[in-house]
Amino acid sequence: QLQLVESGGGLVQPGGSLRLNCTASGFTLDRYFIGWFRQAPGKEREGISCISRSDGSTYYSDSVKGRFTISRDNAKNMVYLQMNNLRPEDTAVYYCTADGGSWYLPAMCATTHLERWGQGTLVTVSS
Repeated sequence: QLQLVESGGGLVQPGGSLRLNCTASGFTLDRYFIGWFRQAPGKEREGISCISRSDGSTYYSDSVKGRFTISRDNAKNMVYLQMNNLRPEDTAVYYCTADGGSWYLPAMCATTHLERWGQGTLVTVSS
């Protein structure tokens, strides 16, 4: 079965850090552009960071720029989202997504019409 699996979510205090992990089952991530999206209660799913297949190009939304870092390790079939200086407004379910097309990264992060999605991992930022 082809699926993406996220992990690493949890409860963290404001100002704290978490690292989210995304791995693939049944396929390899090195052929895919990868994105991290999030969906807060009552809000639409939004793209916050996307990374290209192999040249290391990245994109961040204004809401996370300077605080979050996306990275990938194709040898380990993993993609990461390091989240620092977390705020209560970062509370959401975070989703990993993969698409086999070639994307202009801001455009990829602006659409939810992407090939594969994980089930999500919940991040709660609260004191």
